Amino acid sequence: MANKLDTHIEIYNGGNLYDFDNGIILKWYPERIMARCADAKSLLELGLGHGHTANIFSENFDRYLVLDGSSAVIDNFHEKYPDCSAEIIETYFEEFDTDEKFDVIVMGFILEHVDDPKQIITRYKQYLAPGGKLFIAVPNAAVMNRRLGVLAGLLDDVKTLSDFDHISGHQRYYTVETLASEIKNAGFKVDIMEGLYLKPLTTSQMLSLNLDDKIIAGLCTLGIDYPELSCGLLAEISIDPNSV
Repeated sequence: MANKLDTHIEIYNGGNLYDFDNGIILKWYPERIMARCADAKSLLELGLGHGHTANIFSENFDRYLVLDGSSAVIDNFHEKYPDCSAEIIETYFEEFDTDEKFDVIVMGFILEHVDDPKQIITRYKQYLAPGGKLFIAVPNAAVMNRRLGVLAGLLDDVKTLSDFDHISGHQRYYTVETLASEIKNAGFKVDIMEGLYLKPLTTSQMLSLNLDDKIIAGLCTLGIDYPELSCGLLAEISIDPNSV
């Protein structure tokens, strides 16, 4: 399935500035999800990306399936994690179909990439088992360092997409309010909204501080209660009975 998604492979090959942030967030939020899904047996994840989450989830669920539309990204994952037991299907999110139901569905940092986020959220309602949980993680436009950038005159608007965003295939950022609205419009309700990694400064500034791992862990823990200021947003959502 050769397609334009393969052109974004360079961001997953390592060696770019934002590997620092990705390494923190993509290893942190799976732990947050698993802590709230202790009894879940099956998980469907949309998007393979850097592979951090797939490597973690595959070791913690009896049934784990991940979808990705890029053969290049899938090949890259197999090279990085040759022993990972994850079942991977190459498919567009809009085209995947199954009779299977999953206890947990995770859409981790994919809604900023797709053409129609509402369509994706709505479509996957049918694959959620009764009482199941759906988790969405997205980048936060209003993260503290972007707010600071605007105040310092370094950024026109917190929602401005950078060159790296375009290279990554990002089409949008979210805020607490816009994510909540997207979720509501898709027929779900937000049960929990938390922040992922309270990042006060730019990535290069954070790297220059050479912070201890305990400080980084503290910033992740601190961000839980401050989604509006954190680098990413993690929403646990469920089907809104009033929309059925």
